[in-house]
Amino acid sequence: MSFVVSPTSVDEAIAFLVDNPEARPMSGGASLVAMKNARLIEASHFVSLARIDSLRGIRRNADGSVTIGGMVPHRDTAACDLLDGDLRMIRQAAGQIANRVVRNMGTIGGAVANADPAADYLPVLVCADAQVEITGPGGKRLLPIRDYLVDWYETALEPAEIVTGIALPPAGSGPSVYRKLARTPGDFATVSVACARDGDGVRVAVGACGPAPLRAPEAERALAGQLDDPAAVAAFCEALVALADPVDDVRGSAEYRLTLIPRMVAAAIRDVTGGL
Repeated sequence: MSFVVSPTSVDEAIAFLVDNPEARPMSGGASLVAMKNARLIEASHFVSLARIDSLRGIRRNADGSVTIGGMVPHRDTAACDLLDGDLRMIRQAAGQIANRVVRNMGTIGGAVANADPAADYLPVLVCADAQVEITGPGGKRLLPIRDYLVDWYETALEPAEIVTGIALPPAGSGPSVYRKLARTPGDFATVSVACARDGDGVRVAVGACGPAPLRAPEAERALAGQLDDPAAVAAFCEALVALADPVDDVRGSAEYRLTLIPRMVAAAIRDVTGGL
């Protein structure tokens, strides 16, 4: 028999998870309910985070960094003016998630906890060098999202830990973009690309082509100052292709995904450079 508890504080939620190891934290429930109905998870006890007010809201901190609470729904992320410049791609990704019902119900914390490789948030957060705020029995810790994403649907969350927020660096003035190819609007990505202008270079993350979004920091450094050189851009795209580990699924074959990466990355770079 399933049941849900609704604590009003993070400490209360963690205490229940410690006492009930079989329980699962539930944010908006958009993914968790679907997985439960499809019998993809066996948990019968759920800890709803919906009444924990401290997990809501998006704020700019004194140092200019931005924190998104784990219970912020996608619709609020998509509408947040604090996410501008090279963080604007996060708004764009939030606005392309599923449909209006899911955007009203689902949360950024739930999406990051679920860690679906084809989901919209992961590439933009990797591109933004975000950190995941995790709270558990041992207290609070910040983990770079590239370290948080361990494998297919596997994260660095320990038992009784909760994603309580997303920490973003201060927004840069350069433009950013999120591009997604999907079978239908709102579907999970066949391939997605997040790209942000960074001085005379770019940061790029490719989603849905491996267990976690692809980043090629050395190739990004090599491309700096050469964004108007087609050969340099092509070499950068191939460096990302070499990192890919796509699978065949209903959204496309692995081979198809590999052909999309250079086209979509080059297009995203043009978006943030004005077509140099």
